[in-house]
Amino acid sequence: MNQSIHNSDFVEQLANAVLLFIKDKLELLMREELSNFLTVERPESNNTRNGYYTRTLETHFGKINDLRVPRDRQGEFQTGLFEPYQRRDGWLEEAVIRMYKGGMSTREVADFIECILGTHYSPATVSNITNTVLQDVHAWQSRPLKKRYSVLYIDGIHFSLRRDSVASEVIYVAMAIDEDGYRQIIGFHVGGQESAHGWKGFLQEIYQRGATDILLGVFDGLVGLEDAFHSVYPKADVQRCVVHKMRNTFPKIRVKDKVEFLGDLKEVYNAPCYEEAVRRFHAVELKWSKQYPRELASWRADLPVLLTFYKYPKDIWKAIYTTNAIERTVKVFVSRFAPLPGPRWPPISS
Repeated sequence: MNQSIHNSDFVEQLANAVLLFIKDKLELLMREELSNFLTVERPESNNTRNGYYTRTLETHFGKINDLRVPRDRQGEFQTGLFEPYQRRDGWLEEAVIRMYKGGMSTREVADFIECILGTHYSPATVSNITNTVLQDVHAWQSRPLKKRYSVLYIDGIHFSLRRDSVASEVIYVAMAIDEDGYRQIIGFHVGGQESAHGWKGFLQEIYQRGATDILLGVFDGLVGLEDAFHSVYPKADVQRCVVHKMRNTFPKIRVKDKVEFLGDLKEVYNAPCYEEAVRRFHAVELKWSKQYPRELASWRADLPVLLTFYKYPKDIWKAIYTTNAIERTVKVFVSRFAPLPGPRWPPISS
């Protein structure tokens, strides 16, 4: 018991020492800030120091009481360490947002904070904190876009999202390459179950934000997606993702034929030119049409949009015949951030 008491005292002393150290360093930084403000930024003014005022600041390490904040006589100086009326360094708000993104309700977040910190946050306060982030998200989603993009990749990513209950929903994602060759995510939307109708609405939104000229659209073979894309961008080329096409074909091939059959198909889109690709496909048909007539009929019907990439410079073929670029980008994003629950997409009239 005595050992436990001694350990508790030691921990408390250490925590107090850390807080004192942080307090001293913060005050030192603010004094240096004020010196720089008076001598470098405003050397021509007659402004001078005017003592300090005290305040509290909650940090990762605990609450700092009587933090001495220096001030100037003319009231122009403001430290860059925190906002004038900020009482925390932002860590608690960030924790609230992360808990909410992780699926906790506003009431559960409030109860957790009260249990851990003894600070009461009402569900309304938690909701207000998360809404500030959602406002930033909505502002980003509605920002103006460039008029022209060389390539537009679109792909649907499925997540289990919590609203009234937990259900799988699609996040529509669009990534574009501009005329200077820079790649960027230009939009996303949470939209229930993936459909061509949903994609049409998402593409219309992108168009209305200013992206009116698209040279090439790259996407998978969702039924109706090509028509939806062309209803918004009728003059754009379409490249169907050959990797998705291969994935969809794979389960339909007998185990003993998989390696050889798919290897032959791979030679089609690895041909040095369009004409050679078509010739190789005809060879695949002659070889496999009896065993897999439906699969090859599907490839034959899609061949024009599977081989669109041959119209473009050879250096970019591998970058545009698949949606791998957007899939890799989204995986990096997902590994760092869970998606925020957003409003459902409003119905779009056909």
